[in-house]
Amino acid sequence: MERKFPEQFTDRYEAIIPDFELFLNVLVTPLKQSFRINTIKASKQEVLSQLSDIKLIPILWCDIAFRIQEKINIGQLAEHKSGLMYSQEAVSMIPALILDPKPDEKILDITAAPGSKTTQIAAIMNNHGLIVANDVSRNRISALISNIERMGVMNTVVTSLPGQRIGYLAPDYFDKVLLDAPCSLEGTIRNTPEVLSDWKEAKIKRLSKLQKGLINSAYKSLKPGGILIYSTCTFAPEENEAVIDYLLRKYPDTSVEPIKLEDLKTRPSVLDWGDAHFDESIKNAIRIYPQDNDTEGFFVAKIRKSLR
Repeated sequence: MERKFPEQFTDRYEAIIPDFELFLNVLVTPLKQSFRINTIKASKQEVLSQLSDIKLIPILWCDIAFRIQEKINIGQLAEHKSGLMYSQEAVSMIPALILDPKPDEKILDITAAPGSKTTQIAAIMNNHGLIVANDVSRNRISALISNIERMGVMNTVVTSLPGQRIGYLAPDYFDKVLLDAPCSLEGTIRNTPEVLSDWKEAKIKRLSKLQKGLINSAYKSLKPGGILIYSTCTFAPEENEAVIDYLLRKYPDTSVEPIKLEDLKTRPSVLDWGDAHFDESIKNAIRIYPQDNDTEGFFVAKIRKSLR
């Protein structure tokens, strides 16, 4: 499959993305659909028995998630319509797994729509505790509410506020926060190749400013000692490592913790980009490239707020 990449795109990433030719080749390879079972409504065994006629491949880092071998429309399956399963890219499931929410915790999903990670967090919490699912876009809120209802989620309050305000409205309140930040979507090229036609470095710089405002608010909303997961589906260091570096400079007592997920291949984060050298602790953040696990691309950092 032919696909032309902008010259600026290849020039900026060739030096930092390993196996670069393989990376580009995988970006033009269609991605198999994936889903996770909604354990709020049914057990893994119950759902798999209903899907016994479909060829499935287990996703190794999430024991209730599978890829579909065949070309079918997941959204048209009765099991999907009834909320027994949720169509979600395999790598998109990783932030909620690393967040590791507990049933008695208060969780903020600060940019939640359309709800893939909110509903995953609710299932991990067994529908207990409290989730505040926020999204500034009123157009996307309807999809968020629809998915919450379809999946049988009962522990979630939906709000529609600028994410940058929440840390000031509810400081030191949440046990854990997920910020899956709006980004330039470079990691989604396999599923949405039109991302390339809209790709501009100016857009990356604009989004980096937005992400810094969001991560500052997310951090403020955390209790001392709380955990913040920051993730994007893009490769740009300005939207990834630079955002974490901004937070660490603003709050020097903050720590970036190691991430380990069984059976997931990850790559080191970038510590040098142009004239910038990022904080050494950012080496604990992970990059996930499409060629390593047959997924989209992702970046994830696990941040702990200081106790002071």
